[in-house]
Amino acid sequence: MGRNAKKKEKDRVGRVKKDIVIEGDCLAELKKLPAASVDLVFADPPYNLQLGGNLSRPDHSAVAGVEDDWDKFDSFAAYDAFSTAWLTEARRILKPDGALWVIGSYHNIYRLGRIIQDLDFWMLNDVVWRKTNPMPNFRGRRFTNAHETLIWAARSQDSRHTFNYEAMKALNDDVQMRSDWELPICTGAERLKTDGRKAHPTQKPESLLARVLLASTNRGDIVLDPFFGSGTTGAVARRLNRHFIGIEQDPVMPRWPVSGSGT
Repeated sequence: MGRNAKKKEKDRVGRVKKDIVIEGDCLAELKKLPAASVDLVFADPPYNLQLGGNLSRPDHSAVAGVEDDWDKFDSFAAYDAFSTAWLTEARRILKPDGALWVIGSYHNIYRLGRIIQDLDFWMLNDVVWRKTNPMPNFRGRRFTNAHETLIWAARSQDSRHTFNYEAMKALNDDVQMRSDWELPICTGAERLKTDGRKAHPTQKPESLLARVLLASTNRGDIVLDPFFGSGTTGAVARRLNRHFIGIEQDPVMPRWPVSGSGT
C-alpha cells in the first residue's frame, strides 16, 4: 500500500466514533460503518431458541428465559438470511488482519459456523465455555445444558490475526491455554437488574469477555459488538484500554453514552 493510500486509510478509520453505543437496528447501523475500520467483532447474536412454551421449576415457579421478540424468527431460513446479512457486514467492517468471535448454543452455533465458512472467514478455534454453575434442566428430559460454544475466525486465510499467546499462557499458570474454558455464568452483583428482574436475559460474564479481548486484541484496538445488550463488551474493553462500538436496538443501559450514528 502506497503512502497516500495508507494516509487515506488512517484518516477514514480515524473518523469512526469510538467508545459509544449506537441505538438502532443492527443491520441498518452496520451498513453505516466504514469498511476496514475495526480490529475485532464480538457478537452474541439471537439464539433462535424456539422454546415453544414457558419454562417452570418443579415448584411451578416461572423461569426467566429468553422471551424477547428479537429472538423470534419465522423459520430457519429467515434466521439464516439475517445471520448472513450481519456477518457479511461484519466482514466488510473488519480490517484485513481483523478477527471475529461469535458465541451461541446448540440452537444456532452450527448454522452460524456454516455461514461463517461460506463467507470466507478462516476458522481458528471453536472454544467451549463450560459453565461452573449452569441452569439445571427443569423438565428432566435432557442433559443439563452446561456449555456454550464460541467460534473464533480470522477475516480471511491471509489475515495475520492477533493472538497474545504468552499472555494467555501467563493467565493459565504458565501452561498453554486450551480451548475449553471453565467460567461461571453471570450472577450476584455482576448481574444487572431492573426493578428486581434481570436487565438482560443473556448477559455474559466479564471474565469471558476479558479472556476473549486479552487473547485477540491489543491496547487501543477497536472492538465492535453489534448486539450490545447489557454492555459487557464495552465495560471490559474500557477496563482493558481497548475502544468499543456497540449497536443495540433496545433501550440502552443508562451507564452508556448513546449516539445516533457511528460515523
